[in-house]
Amino acid sequence: MTPGTPGPAPADTAPGALSELLCFDLYAASRSLTAVYRPLLEPLGLTYPQYLVMVVLWQHDGSTIRDIVEQLQLDYNTVSPLLKRLESRGLLTRRRRADDERTVELALTGEGRALGAAVRHIPAAIGEAVGIDAATIAVLQRTLRQVTASASAYAAREA
Repeated sequence: MTPGTPGPAPADTAPGALSELLCFDLYAASRSLTAVYRPLLEPLGLTYPQYLVMVVLWQHDGSTIRDIVEQLQLDYNTVSPLLKRLESRGLLTRRRRADDERTVELALTGEGRALGAAVRHIPAAIGEAVGIDAATIAVLQRTLRQVTASASAYAAREA
């Protein structure tokens, strides 16, 4: 090692092994689950993020862009191109509210609503892919939501 070149971090300051890092387990699980969605969504012409936007709209047609940003916990700059692609496919329309032109409402088209029927099998396929029962999935979801809320609150305090 040449002078001034950092060597390996001392064991007492280095992070734990990869297998001990919660962040890695969450990252790996997310990537694996997204990979399960890919072959289910490709025949429908949807990406995973587009699917999430559509799920929100199937539940709450007429949502605003702000609603989508908040529910998906994404930036406006990430959501806007997704919406443009979905609109160009004829799945939704965007229109400014007459009473507040800053607010853009999203409405499903007939084709967008019909696509909802074509994805009804996906939650069951995902449940089968993860290989755990419904009760365990519910516990996992509650835990992940707690992790998200706690980490978000911590990050907001540190910002």
